[in-house]
Amino acid sequence: MSRRLTAALGLALAAVMILPHAVSAQTNKPAPAKPASAKPAAQPNAPAAAAPTYTASHLALAREVMLSSGIARSFDSVLPAFADQIRKQTVTRPELTKDLDEVLVSLQPEMELQKQRMIDIAARTYAAKFPEPELKEIATFFRSPAGKHYVEAQPQLLDEMVQEMQDWTQEVSEYVMVRVRAEMGKRGHQLQ
Repeated sequence: MSRRLTAALGLALAAVMILPHAVSAQTNKPAPAKPASAKPAAQPNAPAAAAPTYTASHLALAREVMLSSGIARSFDSVLPAFADQIRKQTVTRPELTKDLDEVLVSLQPEMELQKQRMIDIAARTYAAKFPEPELKEIATFFRSPAGKHYVEAQPQLLDEMVQEMQDWTQEVSEYVMVRVRAEMGKRGHQLQ
């Protein structure tokens, strides 16, 4: 995966994780108190805790929020990237190109199943992080005109933010190095 794609995915995930808190804050309702759970100390040889279970409606809302937020678009780019990597690995064997392309096309249904599996995993992750009432609020936002506009604008916003972050990182890196050299110079040390 390219550095830009990875950065965009990270920004997308961050944006989608931050947005629900902003939506919740706009409702001027305090967040529901989370029950304090006293976890007992782990017992040696104790069986692993079972994965949490969620209601069908909770998972459905989590899936809707995950899909409507635009996060699944990042999954769409992963599988073609794998195919491109495989093609690049066989570039020195042009006689394989036709068969390889046919194999990759024939694997599309299996790859779609893998993508759906990741969507299910992501939905469970959302369900684990957000109680059903919050997911309802978030889903309502993504169904709204503003929410739909947010999702439509997200790819361009992320591209611009990634570029700005790259520029900012370079500038800050240079600034910090100049400042460190100056401060070390005051202490009698010369850095290159």
